[in-house]
Amino acid sequence: MSIKADSRHLYLQVIDRIKMDIESGLYKASEKLPSEFELSKQLGVSRATLREALRILEEENVVSRKHGVGTFVNPKPIVSSGIEQLTSVTYMIEQAGKTAGSQYYSTELIEPTEEEKSKFKSNDQELIKIERVRTADGKPVVFCIDKVPRGLIPIEAAHQEDSLFKMMEEYANKRISYAVTYIEPVSYHEKIYDILNCDFEQSLLLLKQMHYTEDDEPVLYSLNYFRSDVFSFHVLRKRI
Repeated sequence: MSIKADSRHLYLQVIDRIKMDIESGLYKASEKLPSEFELSKQLGVSRATLREALRILEEENVVSRKHGVGTFVNPKPIVSSGIEQLTSVTYMIEQAGKTAGSQYYSTELIEPTEEEKSKFKSNDQELIKIERVRTADGKPVVFCIDKVPRGLIPIEAAHQEDSLFKMMEEYANKRISYAVTYIEPVSYHEKIYDILNCDFEQSLLLLKQMHYTEDDEPVLYSLNYFRSDVFSFHVLRKRI
């Protein structure tokens, strides 16, 4: 099983070999890799070389290392999406060949905070707050918190339509044109981890998005918590 030497740095060869073994099914998702001693012996490399390879594999989210326990293969994300285009969670799930669904958690009218008044450029307008779980083939994968100024969607029907974009367009003739998005890692959130059936050490990806019409009117603020073992995001960057 030892690797064949070539002109590249040895740790790069180790990275490729471990990735190949994962792709071939030798090491399965969530499975623990052999110990560093065993794996370095099998590959015919030093433990220092192996540790460098594992460090990079962890940075690439291929494996996770748990101190005192071992190294585990991370499940491969089901949904991989670029974030240059504004698409719905439903669309992303369906593009991955899964059946998208929603489970509604709550709908309520709330008074906006000072921060929300600033975001929506409004002093006193109530917000409709909708909490729901998005599913892929029945599995909970995203927890969504959406806030919309009252009057842009019918509150009595807020839990009857998957697409808030569509509902807003049909009810208030407001078409969302673009969004400003911030991405943050979330290490632990008791309520959401329980709803999404996450392991304690698993991370979430939080997308904070303010949506605007083509006239730059802010009409929807969303907090979407994605399971990082199901979703991965990428962006195309061009040199200027």
